Amino acid sequence: MRKLKLQMQISMDGFVAAGPHDEQHWVTWAWEEIRPQVLELADSSDTILIGRKLAVDYIPYWEEVFTRPEDPMYEVAQRIVAMQKVVFSKTLERSIWRNTTVANGELAAEVNRLKQQPGKDLIVYGGTSFVSDLLKENLIDEYYFFVNPVALGHGDPVFSGLADFRQLTLKDSVRYDCGIVLMHYAPR
Repeated sequence: MRKLKLQMQISMDGFVAAGPHDEQHWVTWAWEEIRPQVLELADSSDTILIGRKLAVDYIPYWEEVFTRPEDPMYEVAQRIVAMQKVVFSKTLERSIWRNTTVANGELAAEVNRLKQQPGKDLIVYGGTSFVSDLLKENLIDEYYFFVNPVALGHGDPVFSGLADFRQLTLKDSVRYDCGIVLMHYAPR
């Protein structure tokens, strides 16, 4: 069975985004150091799950980066553009993007159906409300948090939608010279 992996950049005070336009300029400064692990995670997956709200900016952004081989994020763009993407939406009926399908059904049933299909693992990179919905349904099998040495003081916390606490098991951690710590967790 395929696993659903969550990879997110978070601040040390637990926020994943700050500002009205989901600004994350605080996560790109150490790219070269964390790049191998980001690419390794991408290579372990062949399908990206994404909520509609994020998809409308996320997919076009990576398509644009893909046109610029000199861009430091080009390797990520290559993978994201090539991967199958499943956009979860209650309003979209069909995809307007390449390598992308739309899932309109009930979230848990759709994700569990995808987990049963052959292939590499599934990955989700964000969209705080979409990730929150996945968390509520206990659909995430592995968590990869790149904890950045920055305190935002406000923003969107990824676990804000939980009705009760969620206990996780630390599987591994990697400390980078830049101060970022990669924390790999699994549900307990």
